[in-house]
Amino acid sequence: MQANDRLTARRYGSDFIVDILQQYDIPYVAFNPGASFRGIHDSLINYLGNKAPKFLECTHEEISVAIAHGYARASGKPMVAILHNVVGLQHAVMAIYNAWCDRIPVILLGGTGPMSYVNRRPGSEWVHTALVQGNLIRDFVKWDDQPADLQSTPESFARAYRTAMTEPRGPVYVCYDAAIQENEQVEFPDLPDPAKFQPPESPTAAPEVVERVARLLLAADHPVIVVDRLGRSPVAYDALIKLADLLMIPVIDQGNRHNFPTRHPMALQAIAGEVLAAADAILGLDVMDFFGALHTVDRVTRQTQPMFSSTAHVAHVTLDDYVMGSWSHDFRRLQPTDDMIAADTARFVPQLLARCAELMLAPSLATEKIQARAQRWGTRLARLRVTWQEQCQRQGGESPIALSTLAATVWDVVKDEPWILANGTANGWVKRLWNIERQDQYVGKYSGGGLGYGMGAAIGVALAYPQRLCVNLQSDGDFLFTPTALWTAAHHQIPLLNIMVNNRSYYNSEEHGAKIAAHRGRPVENAHFGTRLENPAFDFAAMARSMGVYGEGPILRVEDIEPALRRALHAVKVEGRPALVDVVTQNR
Repeated sequence: MQANDRLTARRYGSDFIVDILQQYDIPYVAFNPGASFRGIHDSLINYLGNKAPKFLECTHEEISVAIAHGYARASGKPMVAILHNVVGLQHAVMAIYNAWCDRIPVILLGGTGPMSYVNRRPGSEWVHTALVQGNLIRDFVKWDDQPADLQSTPESFARAYRTAMTEPRGPVYVCYDAAIQENEQVEFPDLPDPAKFQPPESPTAAPEVVERVARLLLAADHPVIVVDRLGRSPVAYDALIKLADLLMIPVIDQGNRHNFPTRHPMALQAIAGEVLAAADAILGLDVMDFFGALHTVDRVTRQTQPMFSSTAHVAHVTLDDYVMGSWSHDFRRLQPTDDMIAADTARFVPQLLARCAELMLAPSLATEKIQARAQRWGTRLARLRVTWQEQCQRQGGESPIALSTLAATVWDVVKDEPWILANGTANGWVKRLWNIERQDQYVGKYSGGGLGYGMGAAIGVALAYPQRLCVNLQSDGDFLFTPTALWTAAHHQIPLLNIMVNNRSYYNSEEHGAKIAAHRGRPVENAHFGTRLENPAFDFAAMARSMGVYGEGPILRVEDIEPALRRALHAVKVEGRPALVDVVTQNR
C-alpha cells in the first residue's frame, strides 16, 4: 500500500497526528474502525501508506488494547490502540485496566465530537460524545488529555509518551476532536523531537542503602529473595542470576514477568512456604503483592497466615508507591517492612551484586553458610523435580489429558525451536518441566484478571518477535471473551501457535462453588452448574478454520497430541499462518 502523492498535496490535522506517531517510531496501530477517528484512519492509509506505523484491523477494542499490551510487555516499547469515541472506549475498559494493573506502557488514542455543537451531525455524534472522554478511565490510566487544537498536539503526545514510559510504566489516553483531525491545515506546528522528551532516569538507592542490604544478605543464615516484575529488565534479570549464584540465595518468582531461570538450583517458588519459614532475611524486588507473597490464605474463610517468622528482617525495593490510585485497590494489602526502598530494580540489583561481590573478597564465615544453602536447597529441589517427573509419567495415559502431559508434549515439540511463550503455563506445569533460562523466553502472567487477555496479548508478542516461534497456551474460558482475535492474526498473517488448554469449564468458579458448598454442608456435586462449557461443547478448531486459521481438534487421546502439534507447527513455520490445536484437558 502506497501513499497517494496527489492526495497528500492537501494536508489535514490527522496527517500531522500520524506524523507524530512516525516521529516516535510507533510500529503498529491496532483498532476497530470508527467514524470519530476517520481522519486518522485515512491518514494512516492514504498519507503514510500504511507503514511506520502499520495498522492492525481488530473486531473488538478489547482485542486492540490486548495486542498493544502484549507487544509492549514483550518489547518494552509502546504501540498504539485507537478507540472509537465513548463506544469503543467502553468496550476497551477491561483491557485498559489489565494494562494498568500490569504497569504496561500502552498508548491509547481516541476520537470525539466534534465538540462544537454546530458541527455535529444529529444522532450518533451527540450520543457518542462526552465531556471529557478521559473521565471514564482516569482512575486506571497514568494520564489523559484532550488537546483543544492542533498546536497543542505535539506537546500533548510528548507528555503522553514520556508519562507512559516513566517507571512505573502504564497506559495513557489522548483524545482528538474530530474537527482537529479533519480540518485542512495550511501550516503544521513543529514536530516534537523525541530525544528532547525522554522519560527521566529511574531512581536508585543511595550507596549506604545498597551497603545495608548487601550486609544484610551476607550476615543472614537463610536469606530469601522474592521477585515479581524485575524480569521486565534483562539487566536486572542477569544480575539476579549472578547474585543468586554468588550467595546461593533461594529465589521465589511470583511470575508477573519471567524473573529467574526455571532450572536454576535456587528456583524455589514451588516450595515457597518451606523456604520462607526458614528465612531470617527476606528481600522483595518489584513485588506487586508482597503481602500475598508472604502469606497463605484460606479461600473460604479468607483468613491469612504468615509463612515467615516475625523475627525475619523484611526489605522491599519497588517504585510502585509512585503510581497509585484510590478507585481500584490494585495496590494490594500493605506489608510491614524493616526497609522500604524506592528504587528501580534495573539499577539497584546490579549495584547490590557489585557490592556483595566486593564484600565477599574479605575473609568471612559467609562461605560456609553459602555452601550449606547450596547443599540444602539444591538437594531439596532435585528431589522435587524427580517427583514432578514421576507424576508426569503416572499421568501419561489419563483421560481427559493431564496438564503435565500436555506441557511435556508441547515442550518436546518446541524445545529445539527459537520459541517464546506468549501466554499460559498449564497451571504451572510449564515452569516445572520447561527449561526457561532467558529473560525473553516467557513474558509472564498478567495481573488485572480480566478475561479476554490471552489471544490478543499473544498476537502482540508475536508482532514483537517476528523471527521466533510464539506459543500461546490458551485457556478456553479466556478465549471465549475475544475469539475473533484469531481473525486479526489470520488477516495480517501473524504466525502464532495456539494450543487450547480446554477443560470445558470456567474452572476457577467451579472450584469456588465446590469449596463454598462443602463449607456450608451442601452438595459439592452441583458446583458444575453455571460453570461448565458443555452440552454442547465448543468446536474451537472449527471456529479457527472459519477465520482462516489452521485448526485441529478436539484432541482427546494423548497419542494424538504430538502429531497434531507437528502439523500445526508446519502451518506456522512453513505457511506463515496462525494455527490452533484444541486439547481437552483435566482441570489441574
